[in-house]
Amino acid sequence: MRHMTIAALMGASLLTACAATPKSATDSLDMVARDYVALTLEIGEREPGYVDAYYGPAEWAEAAKAHPRALPQLAEGASALTQRLNALPTAGLDAESLQRRAYLSAHVSAAAARLRMLQGEKMSFADEAEAQFGVRPELRPLSSYDPVLARIDALVPGEGPLADRVAAFRAGYVIPKDRLEPVMRAAINECKARTERRMTLPAHETFTLEFVADKPWSGYNWYKGNAFSLIQVNTDLPIYIDRAVDLGCHEGYPGHHVYNALLEQTFVKQKGWVEMSVYPLFSPMSFIAEGSANYGIDLAFPGHERTDFEKRVLYPLAGLDPATAEAQTQLLALMRELGRAEYTVADAYLAGRIDRETALDQLQKYNLVARDRATQRLNFIDTYRSYIINYGLGRDMVQTWVEGQGPDHWATTERLLASQTLPVDLD
Repeated sequence: MRHMTIAALMGASLLTACAATPKSATDSLDMVARDYVALTLEIGEREPGYVDAYYGPAEWAEAAKAHPRALPQLAEGASALTQRLNALPTAGLDAESLQRRAYLSAHVSAAAARLRMLQGEKMSFADEAEAQFGVRPELRPLSSYDPVLARIDALVPGEGPLADRVAAFRAGYVIPKDRLEPVMRAAINECKARTERRMTLPAHETFTLEFVADKPWSGYNWYKGNAFSLIQVNTDLPIYIDRAVDLGCHEGYPGHHVYNALLEQTFVKQKGWVEMSVYPLFSPMSFIAEGSANYGIDLAFPGHERTDFEKRVLYPLAGLDPATAEAQTQLLALMRELGRAEYTVADAYLAGRIDRETALDQLQKYNLVARDRATQRLNFIDTYRSYIINYGLGRDMVQTWVEGQGPDHWATTERLLASQTLPVDLD
């Protein structure tokens, strides 16, 4: 119903969906927001995958598909939107409207950066990350992670390269393919139950689970609108038992599915703020999305609760020995400290300072994975580049911000998920 109302209000704009609204005395945040949606949809026609989700009026997407501007014209459109936003008066605006203006400005700026990249501009890894996601990552030397490797080396028995020994150890925690679906469904159901007890979710929210192959990622949430998601799990490589809770929380509850559903309910349906009906992948929105989704794992399963649930429910479903769960948990906690090493690898690889084989060697050493998993991760880096900062750095910044707001971490996270908070606001 809200979409039809928006469409009626914006009917005149649909006739010129592919052209920026000229700046005038009647310009407004609503008008800029409408043209921002048009810009984003048109970029999506020039770069497949740029639009991660869209649940606005279908005719807006059809207009973008029929008449997408060329990249130089889209860049001009982004510049015009920035000028219009800067020209809008701020006197008398309430805090919510000021945040909306800042949110639109940050996302138009990210779109402009992506358009420059699509036209051939080369940026360093850190510059690219900051331009698109609003955060500049620290790139530590790989040697700074060696003390963590030494601690893991002392933990994992056997001889030979540490990555091989860890891979052999982890092989005992693979979910058999014929048990994958019940394990995944049990994990998602528990993630959902824990979230429902602490958050108010939109009525009739739901999801569909699919198993797919030949993807550069391990899991993906495709939000379709009306509180519905398609959650896909990639089965190219064997899936470890710990990934069940990871994916259930990250892709589902309280992760991506909840984030998108709350944004749709809060902004699109209740306020009619059309900018939130589209999700550009390479934008500050993704830093909040991925960071909150990863933090959501720890939020839903604090302390030993995750290991206890896995031992009690998931290990038996997978046919694995729950007596070994504690050793797995200890290893994973240490491996998490290596998470940002891949930023340094990606920086050197994407800049051409190291070749593909060297990058694979370094990912294998510092991610402690077998060659096939290092290859899958490098394929992800090839596809998404500096997007990788959104996971570990995003989680850490979201966690620090949430837990600094007070003792009710669930309430604070719900407020974050239903807001236009930007990465800069987490500092």
